[in-house]
Amino acid sequence: MVGRRFSLEEAEFAEGAAGVWWLYLVIGILWLWVSLIVLRLNLDSVYAISILFGVVALGAGLNEFISIPPSTTGWKIAHGVLGALFVIAGIVAFFRPAGTFVALAAVIGWVFLFKGTFDVTVALMNRDADLWWVTLIVGIVQILLAFWAVGFFGGKAVLLVVWVAALALTRGITEIFMAFRLHGLKKKLESVESAV
Repeated sequence: MVGRRFSLEEAEFAEGAAGVWWLYLVIGILWLWVSLIVLRLNLDSVYAISILFGVVALGAGLNEFISIPPSTTGWKIAHGVLGALFVIAGIVAFFRPAGTFVALAAVIGWVFLFKGTFDVTVALMNRDADLWWVTLIVGIVQILLAFWAVGFFGGKAVLLVVWVAALALTRGITEIFMAFRLHGLKKKLESVESAV
């Protein structure tokens, strides 16, 4: 069942994700829509932006939890930890919405840092995959946005909105690439199985 070109872990991952690759594509497209909607909103209060960030962070946490079942053991733990961090950030944003711009920027910065580090790690571990470098670039951009958000240069509400939109945009890009990576891996596995 497992060909010479696939490790047992890759075969297990491909089999688990075989039927749900399209789900990652749909989720990625939804994240792109969220990004556009966020940029269209006319938000100028920290309260409104904090609630918006809370919704986006909870969505990202749910997205990570959805990624757990088809993943291998190590990645299940990583998705679980990242999902929990997103949920915690979302809850903090809901229960402390009147916080300062600096506090919200710091939370957004930490979320970018964790997600960017995760994406860079995934990209470097999958260098043999097609377009692995796209995930690497997205991760690096997220890490740079983390430092920009934590530095919070300018103190303007519009920057908070842009950072929330950027979080949704980068999330959408990584989900779409994951969908096509899973689809390609599924096709390769099917061709190896039919050759055996």
